[in-house]
Amino acid sequence: MPSKLHVTYVVEPDQDALAWRAALHLVELAEEAFAARGRVRIAISGGNTPKRTLALLADPAHSFVNRMPWHALELFFVDERPVPPEDAESNYRMAREALLDHVNLSPEQIHRMEGELDPEIAAAHYEFDLRRSFRLEGAELPHFDIVTLGMGDDAHTASLFPHTAGIHEMGRLVYANHVPQKDTWRITLTWPVINHAREVFFLIAGEDKAEPLKEVFLGPKDVERLPSQLIWPASGILTVILDKAAAAALPPPDADGTGHLERAR
Repeated sequence: MPSKLHVTYVVEPDQDALAWRAALHLVELAEEAFAARGRVRIAISGGNTPKRTLALLADPAHSFVNRMPWHALELFFVDERPVPPEDAESNYRMAREALLDHVNLSPEQIHRMEGELDPEIAAAHYEFDLRRSFRLEGAELPHFDIVTLGMGDDAHTASLFPHTAGIHEMGRLVYANHVPQKDTWRITLTWPVINHAREVFFLIAGEDKAEPLKEVFLGPKDVERLPSQLIWPASGILTVILDKAAAAALPPPDADGTGHLERAR
């Protein structure tokens, strides 16, 4: 983990503009990955903001659908709820309805977390899938090209919730995290896997995120209470795309809507 984290935050006026900026950022990163390595491996998160972004990527009214190198893409998931794929709470269902039903991806290109299984078994299956797909040996970590994240009003990210065991897991790639405050389980990539990605960015919207976001980036280190502080990419660079409401407690951005922060470890 680098000693300093450089955070660039981009502030958009509303959630529609945020989704547009996120779609553009995702396509640009995918184009760069394809040009450099001939393939694009993306891990996506669930939620309403990512749903809008994914829908834009598939919309034939916009250029994103033609720019994305679909034939070279492998789509993975950051986390999943313990529900079957057709359940309304399923992150996979969200992605399917917003994106996958509308673009040309083969089943082999889509790596679903099996939320219908026992969480421990689902986590083990997904870890096996990652090891096979990335041809990992021993303690190697997968090297995603892009990981997209959200943040909850409790400062959780992925399914790393405050005061849960997943915060401390460093040996596994995928973890079945018990979340007692929600009386449920979640299947999640672990934070070392997320931080090993070439590009990591947050999509955060809503006024209820403003104070937690300020604490994550400007407050003292407290990962037990603020798990989003665990996100510290190996590159030392983190991008955060926000709407105006979520950015309200951060220092005002420059005239171009971009701000910069730096955190020391």
